[in-house]
Parts: sequence; C-alpha cells; structure tokens
Amino acid sequence: MTDQQDSQSTPTRERSRPQHAPQNHFPVVNNCLQIGGRPVTELAAEADGRPFYAYDRRVMDKRVAQLRQQLPSQIHLHYAIKANPMPAVVQHMAGLTDGLDVASAAELATALATGIDPAEISFAGPGKSLEDLQAAVSAGVIIILESMTEMQRVADLAAGKSVSPRVAIRVNPDFELKASGMKMGGGPKPFGIDAEIVPEAMARAAALGLDLVGLHIFSGSQNLRPDALIEAHDKTFELALRLAAQAPRAFRWLNIGGGFGVPYFPGEEPLELAPVVENLQRRVDDALQQLPGIELVMELGRYLVAEAGIYVCTVSDKKVSRGQTFLITNGGLHHHLAASGNFGQVVRKNYPVCIGNRIASEQQETVTIVGPLCTPLDLLGERMLLPAAEIGDLVVLFQSGAYGYTASPHLFLSHPEPLEFFV
Repeated sequence: MTDQQDSQSTPTRERSRPQHAPQNHFPVVNNCLQIGGRPVTELAAEADGRPFYAYDRRVMDKRVAQLRQQLPSQIHLHYAIKANPMPAVVQHMAGLTDGLDVASAAELATALATGIDPAEISFAGPGKSLEDLQAAVSAGVIIILESMTEMQRVADLAAGKSVSPRVAIRVNPDFELKASGMKMGGGPKPFGIDAEIVPEAMARAAALGLDLVGLHIFSGSQNLRPDALIEAHDKTFELALRLAAQAPRAFRWLNIGGGFGVPYFPGEEPLELAPVVENLQRRVDDALQQLPGIELVMELGRYLVAEAGIYVCTVSDKKVSRGQTFLITNGGLHHHLAASGNFGQVVRKNYPVCIGNRIASEQQETVTIVGPLCTPLDLLGERMLLPAAEIGDLVVLFQSGAYGYTASPHLFLSHPEPLEFFV
C-alpha cells in the first residue's frame, strides 16, 4: 500500500504497510475496507459492477466538529459547493455549517433546495451568465461581483425588479498565497477586481443603488504550510481594513476565503492548524474592533469533504508487459480526472490506493493501475506496491470526496458514468 519506484513485478513476502496520507478514517473488518459502516464489497454489489464514489457523512461530521473547536468562534464557516455538489452532501453540509457558496445557477438551486436562508448563500464566479445573475437577484443571495461589467448587469436586472441586491466585491489582491495548489489572486487574474481600483468600484456600486455589504478576498487553495496561510491572513485583513476605510458605508460582511489543504501525495503531512488559528484569532479580534458587527466568513470546500470520499473501480484484466504488471480497471480518468494527474498536477503523483477487499496480504506486487480508455493518460496508479490483486478485486482511491465526480469528463469515449453513494 506504499508508493514504490521499483518496477519489479515478482510478488514479495512483505506485509502491506500504511499508505502515505494517513487513511485512518475508514475501519477494516475481515480484511475489507468499511465506509459508513458498510463493507466496500456490499456497496460494489449494489453498484452492480459500475465504478462508484462513496462519501462518509461521519467523516464530514468529525472534520467540521474539529474545526468548530479550533477556529475563532466569530468565524462563520461556509461550505463551497463546487468541491462536491451531490445534493445529499450539500444537504448534510448545510446542516453542519453556517452558509453555502455557489458558482452556478444549478449549484444555487441545489443550495436553495436545502431550505437554508438565502442570506447565508453567496454566488461567486468570474463569468456569470445573465441567467445566473437573474437567478441570484431573484433569490436574494449575496452576489460576488467579479468585474465592473458584472456590476452593471446586476444593477440593470435589479432596476427591472425594483430591488437593491446585496453584493460584495471580489478583490484580486496585490499578494498571492505562497505554496498554494492553485493561486487565485495576485498579479493578472481573471478573478475579481484589482485591489487598486476597488475604491472606484465601491463608489460605483453605491451610485448604482446596490447594497454593498463587503468584500471577498481569496488568494489561493490547497495549502499545507501554516506559515503561508498566516501570511495570507495577515495580508487579507490588512487589505480589507484599508479598503473598508474608503468604503461609502460600513462593511457588514467579509469573506476571507479558505485555502486549507489536505495531504494527497508522498511526503505530505496534514495541515497543522494550531498556529494558523492562533494568528487568525488575533486578526479577527482586531477586525471586530475596527469593524464592529461585521460577519467574518471562511469558505472551505476540499478541506471539509475530500477525506470523506473514496472512488472504487473493479479490476477487469491483469497482464504483464515487458516485466511490468498492469491492473486494468473499469474506471479511470473519465471518472476521476484528478487522480490521473490531469487536473492541475505539474508532475504526476499517485493518490493513496488500496485493494478494498484485500487490504493486507503477505503476497504483494508492484503494479500500474490503468483504466479502459484509449489513451496513455488513463492512469490511476503508477508502480505501486499493493497486495497481489486478481480480476474482480476492488481498487479504492482515497482522498476522493472533492473535485472527483463532477470535475471529470464522463462523456469521454462514452463509457458508463460512475454512481455516487452517501453513507
């Protein structure tokens, strides 16, 4: 179960060792992985041979509870639906968190279906359509303005309804989150309005009769370095307070983004939260002194659900090619683009993997796991030391609760779509 660079395919007599990125969320009973109290083999039988995702609500509960214990009590925790928009997941997260963040009219409909107060929903995204904006105005959610053009469109829609929509300006800051998996701010970016012209944008929003509630500042995602997050929080609050001093009216809402990462690959360790939240508490206290009554929002997606999910596919063939053993499965990049390395990785690395119905074995072998597609990009695991698997065994990819099902090209080569279970 550990990553190996050795290409030897001869079975060894070593027992399996724990996979990198600790997989302590799911118990093992009778050498079979359990999720949500159910054996993975039972879910596979219910899936009737199709690959599937499974999400464990109890892992989500535990993650949110741990965050609640550590984060400053004044922070409102929001779930970013884009990480996993399965309606059952969103319904569950709506009950655990203080609000939801959406990025399309379809996500907005999913959020509203939970029964949450629209005042606790924010709508972001750099290219909202007129239909998106119409839905947002009608629902009464906070609209995150990403450009001056978008601001004018919202004002035009509002004029036809004689309403004053609540809006916030997304700021493209003059700094970036160091060591983040994806940099969302700093330098030229399609996201938000450049910090230096935000004062002009705030004045324009007021002139258009929009209810400007505050700002959204999100500089990057998937960060495992406490020092980088501390620096980003420092700069975020400094920028927000500086802009608040130039606002036409007092801010009532500030979204400081998220950026908390989860470990996926060899050498990565879980984020150490203690120094991050200690610094965050100081920043929150200072902000509330200068901006009394402001609602402070932290928006997290991946961090709340990634480790709660697995992706499961079945070994359909096994063969040796020039000394290298291949497990060919009925799942692949069309179901789990991120695990294939084609969703932002510069250098491909293996997700944590196990043989779900054969967790430990004295007989192991180094294998490469591929899918059924006609492309060499269809790679789920490369040269991994795993229990010797046979046709019909279940390959399980951990850390699959975020950016899996909906971030993958299901239509590629017209294979069946995977199923989803919320357990």
